[in-house]
Amino acid sequence: MSHVTLLTGPERRRCWSEGDQGRILAAAFAPGSTVAAVARQYDVATSLVFKWRRTMRARETGFAEVVVVPDEPVAVSRPAAPAAVIELEIAGKARLRIPLTTPPTLAAAMVKALGVS
Repeated sequence: MSHVTLLTGPERRRCWSEGDQGRILAAAFAPGSTVAAVARQYDVATSLVFKWRRTMRARETGFAEVVVVPDEPVAVSRPAAPAAVIELEIAGKARLRIPLTTPPTLAAAMVKALGVS
């Protein structure tokens, strides 16, 4: 026969203060301790301890949580992006612009024709 436990009463969700979180984090990541043992001791989920650690690190490094939202359609037409090029200026005498779609052998021949070694 199986055993069923029915929990009644107020919700178990708790609000941990930053001080409590800090103490639990210090204990969980102290040398020689394990997160699981500390989580059992304070009756908190291990995943919550790791979440607190992520949040604390983000605050310490100055990074903010990022929320990515889809772009809204833009009504204004944008000019075409300029083609990517490699630009070489040779001792102020010559300037060579090579599009990125140029085969390497042709680019090398163009540079060689200018007398650059």
